[in-house]
Amino acid sequence: MATKRILVVDDDSYVREATEEILNRKGYEVDTAPEARAALTKLEDGDFDLVLSDIKMPGMDGLELLEAVRTKAPDTLVIMITAHASIENAVDAMRRGAYHYISKGSGPAEIELVVERALKYQETERENRRLRSELQNKYSFSNMIGKSRNISQVFDLIDTVADTRATVLVTGESGTGKELVARALHYNSARRNGPFIRLNCAALPKDLMESELFGHEKGAFTGAIKQTRGRFEMADGGTLLLDEISEIDLGLQAKLLRVLQEREFERIGSAQTIKIDVRIIATTNRDLQQEVEEGNFREDLYYRLNVIEIPLPPLRERKEDIPALVKFFIERFNQENGKQIEGLSHESSELLTHYDWPGNIRELENYIERAVVVTRGPVLGPEDFPRKLTAGPYPAAKEDGLQVGMTVAEMERRLIMKTLEACQGNRTEAATKLAISTRTLRNKLHEYGAMDAFKENGKLAGELVADNA
Repeated sequence: MATKRILVVDDDSYVREATEEILNRKGYEVDTAPEARAALTKLEDGDFDLVLSDIKMPGMDGLELLEAVRTKAPDTLVIMITAHASIENAVDAMRRGAYHYISKGSGPAEIELVVERALKYQETERENRRLRSELQNKYSFSNMIGKSRNISQVFDLIDTVADTRATVLVTGESGTGKELVARALHYNSARRNGPFIRLNCAALPKDLMESELFGHEKGAFTGAIKQTRGRFEMADGGTLLLDEISEIDLGLQAKLLRVLQEREFERIGSAQTIKIDVRIIATTNRDLQQEVEEGNFREDLYYRLNVIEIPLPPLRERKEDIPALVKFFIERFNQENGKQIEGLSHESSELLTHYDWPGNIRELENYIERAVVVTRGPVLGPEDFPRKLTAGPYPAAKEDGLQVGMTVAEMERRLIMKTLEACQGNRTEAATKLAISTRTLRNKLHEYGAMDAFKENGKLAGELVADNA
């Protein structure tokens, strides 16, 4: 770790030199300045992690220096040095952004402790900023995968509503990426630097849910041994994700409705009202409208949650996105497992395209991870996937060889090859039957790697169809 750089600013040479000696002994790189303007010059010439500055100095005083440091070097912390008679000024400095203050005459141990705490705080803040930056990059729109019409509409809607205060309901089958959408909404909003708090409503027993949401006071119930903040309080200034909202008990739904309407609540066992600024995102894999009709979900809460609905399509309705998703997962699991898998074999690609994906993207992710781990070759073959996948379930084949879920490109290829076979390899006749030009037919054959199959006879065409069926 790089040596921390500290600038000591004081017009009293004794205080300046004594503080410098104390900090040097702790291994810090220390520079000094006799007044504020000289300190600003040094700050412009180099980066400092921390400034220790006297408050009372001739010319520009310590408070003015504090303002200048916060403007010119916002990542640099400031600790004020003050006489006992000026404690009020030191408190004022903390209101303006100083980290802390040290009284003149403090012993080495106190100075070392305050400086050490300040630098640890700074490291934590820098790490938090780095992690927030990584999360923002991870959940940026540019990293969301898919170009199908269905998913493109979802991305457009996320982009439109992300930077608003509107409550959002994300719907879709399990495994479609509802939490990913919720995080994208948060990290692409003005709340990105606030907390993102998640509560899985399906994972908690009914009698614990209220405490998890609203918190409780010490002694509020048996086992409440200390005051505890709930998820709403923890999410203040940020976003609260209520995952699988349909699982919340009807009795608790009324209390949740009040929080959404009034933006306030009380902890269990307390009469004190707590105001909050929280954006709510809820997810569900159920039809909430049907749950309302069946009496399992409050209608007024449903409309309060469903200000903006973002429905996620199942993977079987966006199969054209499978290649991009597979590429992404292979790259990720290569990195995690020290592998260098290049991609899928043609047979594996066909398997993934024809499979119905009841578990959606989560199921695809699991299968790719398994395949990357177990494969011994440079590409993932059918043998690397579970028997469940390689054995189907596929829709029953019709007599013409077409299958539900088959891509248009594959249907076209089979039609062209069957037509050429019927025409005994005569390209002109086949092109006429297909209502395309011979040049287009030739280009298609080149694309299929079948140019040589029809030079002499049509038997090769039949073999090629059989081999690729």
